[in-house]
Amino acid sequence: MTEAQHSQPLRPQLDHAVINVSEQLNQAAQQFRRLGFHLTPRGHHSLGSSNHLAVFSENYLELLGYEPGNAHTRTDLWQAPLGLTGLVWKTQNSPAVYEHLQQQHIAGSAPAEFFRPVALNDGTSPNARFRTVPLAASRVPNGRSFFCHHLTPELVWRNEWQNHPNGVADITGFVISADSPQDAAQVYGELFGAAALDIKPQEVVLRAGRATIRFITPAQATAEFGVVPEGENGSARMIGLEFATRSLDAVRNSLRVGEIAFDDNTSQVNVRAADALGVALKFSEE
Repeated sequence: MTEAQHSQPLRPQLDHAVINVSEQLNQAAQQFRRLGFHLTPRGHHSLGSSNHLAVFSENYLELLGYEPGNAHTRTDLWQAPLGLTGLVWKTQNSPAVYEHLQQQHIAGSAPAEFFRPVALNDGTSPNARFRTVPLAASRVPNGRSFFCHHLTPELVWRNEWQNHPNGVADITGFVISADSPQDAAQVYGELFGAAALDIKPQEVVLRAGRATIRFITPAQATAEFGVVPEGENGSARMIGLEFATRSLDAVRNSLRVGEIAFDDNTSQVNVRAADALGVALKFSEE
């Protein structure tokens, strides 16, 4: 039985979260270092985009943008709003994923393969290679959702990049705000099976490996995170990330050193979206 068959839904697991920083790669990297993240050296995709990663245990965060002269590449990406715009799932069977998406009538373009040279400490620069399988763009307002098949995972999850001054071990929450959380979550029910969605009165929850994808109302988003971006006409907008840290004191120290304001209520530390490229951040201890 393959992943693609209706009787065997795909298993949701967060691979990474993408923050669109457009032409602001330098400022974005500086700000996330101030937030206490250890970032990889700048990488350059064969498609023309560039990035920095904050690599964790199971997943990672990607700051995605472009360098001067490359604004004409991947123009579909830069039309998205700045901030959190990519919800990315793991797969090791991209052909089966594409078949499943087609069966569910939620497929985007065909799987695409690309690479990025990775500068290692030994002076070599092997190519990290990926194959991505997108959901239909019309089903994911204000951003993208796709599967990422890592053909060379050993060039992404490396020990030298996984230790962060703020002690973060993984992304544990990905928050989407929408007037109707159930409508926003519907495509993921079609993708992973309706049983994957835990529908509550004010929110919908989808477990995705160590992470939880939460769909909440704008009012709930404001109550939890303060001022966050909103989608036009109540459309879904990716607005926040939650992290597990080995030490909240390490988070507090990093933010003080970085001169970043934060809200502290003993069991968690919050950073406003305005101080994190439009993405609200919440840190809790493991």
